[in-house]
Amino acid sequence: MKAFLSSLSIALLLATPAIAESIDKGDAKIGKTLHDKSCIACHASKFGDNGNKIYTRADRKATNKQQLTARVKACNNNVGAGWFPEEEAHVAAYLNTSFYNFK
Repeated sequence: MKAFLSSLSIALLLATPAIAESIDKGDAKIGKTLHDKSCIACHASKFGDNGNKIYTRADRKATNKQQLTARVKACNNNVGAGWFPEEEAHVAAYLNTSFYNFK
């Protein structure tokens, strides 16, 4: 499974222009609603409190828009949230606006 996710992440990173554009088209308000419904419980089980420490830790996994979008897609697949690509863009936009501030 980890090999599959690594392959998926690499494939997503190869499509970086389209991914970067989609995060800019996302609606952060919609993304927050989706995030709070599907992400908080898992992140809180790993990081405590409300789970937002996952985004502010020193060794966070996403260092640019493309990686952030790839992480959202991978989490969507891992937890079976069933989000469509535009919903993934909304969540990525929320995370970028609230925690990452990638340009």
